[in-house]
Amino acid sequence: MTPDLTATPAATRKTALIVGAGIGGLSLGIRLQSLGFDTTIVERLDQPGGRAYQKRTADGYVFDMGPTVITVPHFIEELFALERDKGMLGEADYPAQVLAPDARVREGESGGERTRDYVKLVPILPFYRIYFDDGTFFDYDGDPVSTRRQIADLAPEDLAGYERFHADAQAIFERGFLELGYTHFGDMPTMLRVVPDLMRLDAVRTLFSFTSKYFRNPKMRQVFSFETLLVGGNPLSVPAIYAMIHFVEKTWGIHYAMGGTGALVDAFVRKFEELGGTLRLNAGVQEILVTDDQGRPVRRPGGKRVARGLRLESGEELHADIVVSNGDWANTYLKRVPAAARLVNSDVRVKAARQSMSLLVIYFGFRREGPELNLRHHNIILGPRYEELLTEIFGKKVLGRDFSQYLHVPTLTDPSLAPEGHHAAYTLVPVPHNASGLDWNVEGPKLVERVYDFLEERGYIPNLRARLTHSEFITPDYFEGTLDSYLGNAFGPEPILAQSAYFRPHNRSEDVRNLYMVGAGAQPGGGTPSVMMSAKMTARLIAQDFGIHPSVRDGVPESRPAELAAD
Repeated sequence: MTPDLTATPAATRKTALIVGAGIGGLSLGIRLQSLGFDTTIVERLDQPGGRAYQKRTADGYVFDMGPTVITVPHFIEELFALERDKGMLGEADYPAQVLAPDARVREGESGGERTRDYVKLVPILPFYRIYFDDGTFFDYDGDPVSTRRQIADLAPEDLAGYERFHADAQAIFERGFLELGYTHFGDMPTMLRVVPDLMRLDAVRTLFSFTSKYFRNPKMRQVFSFETLLVGGNPLSVPAIYAMIHFVEKTWGIHYAMGGTGALVDAFVRKFEELGGTLRLNAGVQEILVTDDQGRPVRRPGGKRVARGLRLESGEELHADIVVSNGDWANTYLKRVPAAARLVNSDVRVKAARQSMSLLVIYFGFRREGPELNLRHHNIILGPRYEELLTEIFGKKVLGRDFSQYLHVPTLTDPSLAPEGHHAAYTLVPVPHNASGLDWNVEGPKLVERVYDFLEERGYIPNLRARLTHSEFITPDYFEGTLDSYLGNAFGPEPILAQSAYFRPHNRSEDVRNLYMVGAGAQPGGGTPSVMMSAKMTARLIAQDFGIHPSVRDGVPESRPAELAAD
């Protein structure tokens, strides 16, 4: 007989603590509530969002401070469809209907029926306008006719190469995303089983080398490799499996939450609280409480280690059956898990990991009056040097003489983010993280002035200085201080081959039982869809560890593994 989990007494439910109310933490909180846990999310900032924090200014502007690109809307629909105590992990991973192109957009609105109860998603076309240094541009919209026409205009010698790239990138997408997207690589055999396929698909060489096989024109090489920068990856270093991003966007489009990404965060909070979850703000975590299996303090390496709860910066202690960190992977272990409890994730291993680059982001408002903008919602403005600049940022860790940027102008879609007659915008410039030793109190303002000069002088925003009404910026110091990211990284460990799949931090801690990771620092990696995938991966591991069969939606439990019975 199928147990009725909705009748489970509160006293017998398992409890969970999640550190960090970013998109990964909120997504997991919703999933744990659906699995029957009583979940509390603690957040050190004064509002949820983490990297997706939204700032409202006194002069009427609204700025999303982090992610702005929303893809794979059925991931969002899955979360809003979950119910309390149903033992649910979501619908089938990729039901046929969500793969149909006409299913992603209906009458100018994206997402499914449940999503529309919480937030309004709209499609964005083109996905990106990609500007080259000579003033030409490429509007990437996923449309095969438009794509081929623009290649014919800009690089006719690469039309045949695009056909080969399209076919090979699709094969990587089908194997790497559709089939393996939710695979948690927790052991080496799981990894070794997929290596032959990755080799056959040529998915282990670097992405830029992969694209260079098909395209001779530098512009096309840039168009089909830049996207990994939006998840913290250097196209010169990330494995070619990231060619799947092209097909992720092509299949499900690019979307925007009306009101900004902050509106999506608020919707996740609403869903989490409707399911009975608790969110605590201004609650920074000092330590993850770890004991041996007898409940005694950990004093030396070795033996079984169990996560018991959290000590907040206020001194308050919270206890739970499981603890999950949605915080920075490196600082979770370096700062919050006692060194005596860590053998795998030791200080040496954590500090040796390569971290993603950081960012300088300028948030600015300006009057609409003046020449019409030749911009789109999402704009990629590439500098005169591509490979050289990437090497300076990721390798040499220096500021170059030029820069590339992502210029986001959401008020072209959503005027509500600025006072009447004004635009709100942000421009994001990849920069080295704080291992560079750069003094951002000096270099930050100088780079801001260079960016403003560039945008005005090159005609992207004519007369910008005269029209400017609001200006502020963040640097790697914001990521290191406010967001508590190791070295001020913006996306967690850099997604190189040696830090992907099995070699990326695991969602289930190897050192401490009942301690889990979720978000950009865990598998599968950075980016809004990936952190939602991470939440589902981690929820599956927890379901397995606590005897809730992850493939059964009606909540049929299995016997709890013997090794966890003592907990």
